[in-house]
Amino acid sequence: MSNIVFSKTDLQQIVTLAKQAGDAIMQVYAQTDLQIEVKQDDSPVTAADIASHNVIIAGLKQHFADIAIMSEEDADISWAERQTWQTYWLIDPLDGTKEFIKRNGEFTVNIALIHQGQAIAGVVYAPVLDKCYSGIIGQGAWLEHNGQTSILDIRDRAVQSPPIVVGSRSHVSVDVAAYLQTIGEHQMLSVGSSLKFCMVAEGQADVYPRLGLTSEWDTAAAQAVLESAGGQVVEYPALIPLQYNQKENILNPYFIAASSAWFARK
Repeated sequence: MSNIVFSKTDLQQIVTLAKQAGDAIMQVYAQTDLQIEVKQDDSPVTAADIASHNVIIAGLKQHFADIAIMSEEDADISWAERQTWQTYWLIDPLDGTKEFIKRNGEFTVNIALIHQGQAIAGVVYAPVLDKCYSGIIGQGAWLEHNGQTSILDIRDRAVQSPPIVVGSRSHVSVDVAAYLQTIGEHQMLSVGSSLKFCMVAEGQADVYPRLGLTSEWDTAAAQAVLESAGGQVVEYPALIPLQYNQKENILNPYFIAASSAWFARK
């Protein structure tokens, strides 16, 4: 287990920061004419991505000045530098830019703390849905919604019958289809961004198979939430914990995010 001290007070600072970033996103969301640019990897970026990034970076530098930062919108950091990091912030200022552009509300602010390859704390904030998920490994996970805070704990939750699978609105791969065939009868739900992990953490879904490309900033915060709630995120088919900053490229392998009961089933 990690030897870094990260308290609920620290987590609450990150929650506040994520909400401030969400406010910056919503100012752009309210505009009738979204200016959309395309990055070198063909992914879209908007003024909201940049506004959220700027809010988060400023806040982290103010409150956690000694911890390195990597954001999707400022990711040009050499492997020679990154591999020296024991602890760092990993951020996706606006996860689900395509959902943002579609205006379906299924986008999030993702802020994770990585220590020795593990996502040890994370915040996922969905401003349109007014849902803020947070968690610290070994301390618990929480959901703030409509002014109420509830504990997320799926450690003793059984797999539903038929099991509920959550997947992406934007990415349906051949490999996922093959995986679903191994499950048999199931119910499929679709949602954007890192909310898929959060649905598992809430007990609204049993498993999220992602057998396609993602980047490390897409998953870290939500992995911390899910694992803090008692779930697991493992590489597929290796079934070893999904880790961070272990290699030069920042692409994740295939993975399965699910309740512990899912992996224990026969």
